[in-house]
Amino acid sequence: MDRLDAMTILLAAVDTGSLSAASRQLRLPLATVSRRVSDLEEHLKIRLLLRGHRKLTLTDSGRSYVASCRRIMEDIAEAERTAAGEYLTPRGELTISAPQVMGRIHLMPVVADFLRTYPDIRMRVQLTDRNVNLLEEDVDLALRARELPDSSMIALRAGWERRVLCASPAYLKDGELPQKPTDLASHDCVAYEGAVVPQGLTGTNWEFGSGGTLEFVPIPYRLVVNSLEAAVSAAVAGAGIARVLSSQIDDLVNSGQLVTLLEAYEPSPIPVSFIYPSQRQVPLKLRAFLDFAVPRLRERLGA
Repeated sequence: MDRLDAMTILLAAVDTGSLSAASRQLRLPLATVSRRVSDLEEHLKIRLLLRGHRKLTLTDSGRSYVASCRRIMEDIAEAERTAAGEYLTPRGELTISAPQVMGRIHLMPVVADFLRTYPDIRMRVQLTDRNVNLLEEDVDLALRARELPDSSMIALRAGWERRVLCASPAYLKDGELPQKPTDLASHDCVAYEGAVVPQGLTGTNWEFGSGGTLEFVPIPYRLVVNSLEAAVSAAVAGAGIARVLSSQIDDLVNSGQLVTLLEAYEPSPIPVSFIYPSQRQVPLKLRAFLDFAVPRLRERLGA
């Protein structure tokens, strides 16, 4: 029995939740997957899995053994990266996850410059507002625009984002500019409801101020969108006042297509950070990207 092969099959079964799902993922016959796991249990003389109708369950011995298997596979992957020279020169493939808007506007230009500078590195960029699990989805690095919870991840600050109100001059010319948050009651507002985004942008109760002066104001809306970029487009078109990220509208403000409002009442800026799993030795491709990208993003985001 090839024990490393059997460990790989066992981990796939545990991670996918069933032997049949592991067989599909590994492109092996179900009978082969089942036999390899059974052979491993026979070799160890312990039961690793309880095979239910819907999902596999690890025994106590199985949980301990699977944790050891993960460490062994990580050590093998580390040895292979070292042998391939990944720690000697920046090379290989790097997978990054980032929010859609921030990724398109700010990360992609940095990625393009980085690839020109490091020709031996390939990159996969996943632009999604979903909260990606780096370890489970084989993602090396994620850009997050929110307060980060305590975790085993390493975080590196890359800038700040302001949550700003904006409207077009055409919309504002026919009415009085709001002087305080409660003045929004007499305006049309563009609300956003959608996927996970920086806090304070969703819903119809907008946050103003910070600390002890924090205030939530219900806003009247005639338009609800499920994309922050759609909210910007609606504001440019004169549909009303929108709350968006400052980085989205810098160029539009500079060109006069939008103006910002109630700046004195803005909530505290949101931290923008890169996060990556803690590891004994950071691959050079990851360190090279962080060293290249962080100062450039800080410049773009006004950190």
